[in-house]
Parts: sequence; structure tokens; C-alpha cells
Amino acid sequence: MTVLATAAITAGLVASALGPGLFHDHMLRAGLQDHDAAVLHAEQAFRDASTVSFALALGAAALAAAAVSVVLTRRIGRSLAAVSTAAARVGAGAYESRVPDPGLGAEFDNLARSFNAMADRLHEADRLRARLLADVAHEVRTPVATIVGYLEAVEDGLQPLDQTTIAVLREQAARLTRLAQDLSAVTRAEAGDLTLDLEPVPADALLRAVAAAAGERAAVAGVDLEVKIADGLRPLAVDRTRIAQVLDNLVANAIRHTGAGGTIVLSADRGPGERVVLAVADTGEGIASEHLPHIFERFYRADTARDRGRGGSGIGLAISKALTEAHGGTITAASAGPGRGATFTLALPGA
Repeated sequence: MTVLATAAITAGLVASALGPGLFHDHMLRAGLQDHDAAVLHAEQAFRDASTVSFALALGAAALAAAAVSVVLTRRIGRSLAAVSTAAARVGAGAYESRVPDPGLGAEFDNLARSFNAMADRLHEADRLRARLLADVAHEVRTPVATIVGYLEAVEDGLQPLDQTTIAVLREQAARLTRLAQDLSAVTRAEAGDLTLDLEPVPADALLRAVAAAAGERAAVAGVDLEVKIADGLRPLAVDRTRIAQVLDNLVANAIRHTGAGGTIVLSADRGPGERVVLAVADTGEGIASEHLPHIFERFYRADTARDRGRGGSGIGLAISKALTEAHGGTITAASAGPGRGATFTLALPGA
């Protein structure tokens, strides 16, 4: 109504200011005198006809505009109602709710796409949260059940409190402590709540130190450790302790999944731009293709029973990913399939 009123006032002022003058000039050019009765009558007729025509045109325009407004308002209302309903459902926890394509132009289409993308992310986050809680409960249940069982057996006199029992209790307590520390580490890294002491670190010194630290575990498992360093590498701009933790996780993971007689190779080479690429490659069990996109998620296991039996907390790779990204680097995993080994690659900034 505001638009129509503004248009009517504007059109009326322009028509009343220009129309009569133009009509009078045309009458004079036709040879009529300025004050002839015919001229005066014609001008009055022009004003009356203009007024009536303008009023009728304005009424018709108002009706047409109202009809169009009603149609558009209903379409927009339905689209906004769909967004409002979906938002309420998402707020209530129904993350599968989606908004249909409104077909009202780019702005509404972008709104629908953005809402659906948000709902997708919330749905995935809720799925991961539920799985995280279930996995944490499972991880805690096993050592707690073991501790409680041994303590009850000791109280009932069925199990002596000897060095073997104490060792079991200490091992399970250490497992709980390690789980708590790992959860704290990955949460802080993902939240950006880490203070990194960046310094130039030679790649060869870093890899050789990691290989030396893992040498005894590898020897016990019957696995060979090799280090290969490309010539002329620039130093890494990293926190030495944190990146050593990443590499320790990767090497420990490789040792767990590589049988006796296998080989693990730690290598360093030039990467794109000013980056240095570190890799941990093994000849072990390998990873099926369907598991590769998920192995850096917390508690994700390709073989749940096997890996839990080996005593890992289940978030070593998640910690490695979070720490690597905190340095501005990337970490990826590749495998040709089960039984064909796996390679974990870090691309880190050079100094």
C-alpha cells in the first residue's frame, strides 16, 4: 500500500503538471484561439477524462498488485514457515530435518542450502558425540571391571595381594590415566588451546630420535626400523616435543599392526612450496578403503576387538591429526588394502 500510494501521488503530480499544458499547446497549434469555448471545453474534457482514467487505472493496478502480493506473500510465508518449523525441529534434536528448495530466487535458495548444510553438520556432530560417549564408556568399563574384580577377589580371599595382582591393578590404573591424558590432549589441540614452542628442527635428527625411542619395542615385535632422509632438506618449523609425540604415535601404531619380519620406514623428503614431508610406512596389515576416511576420528577402529585387546586408547591418530593441524600442517593415510601395508604422511612447514 505504501508503494502504491507513493506511485499514485507521484504520477498524479507529474500528470497534472505536464498534461494540461501539453494539451493546450496542441490545441493552439491546431489553429484555435487561446480563449475559444471549444478550447476551454476540450481542456476540461481532457482533465475529466484524465482524472477518471487515472482513478480507474490506479484501482486496477491496486487490485493486480494486491493479487500478486497475496500470491508472493503466501509463497514466502510457506518458505519461511518451513525454515521456522525445521529450525524448531533441529532445536529439539531432530537433526535430520531439512528445508525444501523454495524456488523464490537466489537469496532464498542460499538460505535453504545454508540451513540444510548446518543441519547436516549438526547431525554428523551428534552422531559422533553419541559414538564418542559409547566408546568412552566401553574404554572405561573394561579396566574398571578388572580393578573391581581383582579387589573383590582379594577381599574374599580368592586372590592373594601379590606382585602379580598389584601389577594387574597398576596396569589397569595406568590405562585409565592414559585415556584421560589422551582425551585432554586431543581436546586441547582441537580447541587451539596449545602453546607451541616453534623452533627449527632438522628432520633427520627428529626421525632418528623417534626411531631410537621405538627401537626396543620394534625389536621385541621382530620388526625392522629404517630411516631414510633426502639430501638438502630445510629444517622444520615445529614444536619438537609435540611432533615427536605425533611420530611416536604413528610408529607405535605401525608396530602394533606389523607382524614379525616386517619393516617400518621413517622418511623425510621435500614437499610442495616450503614444506617438508615426513612419512611412516609399514609392510603390515594395511587398511581397507572404507576405513581410510575415518581412521583419524576418536575411538574409530577398523577391527574393534583386535585393537582393544592391544591396549591402545583409541585416539592416538586423533591426537596426531590435531597436533599436526595445530602446526599448520596436514596428515593423511594411504593403503593399498588389507595385507599390503599403510603409509601415514605429514606435510609440515619448513623453517
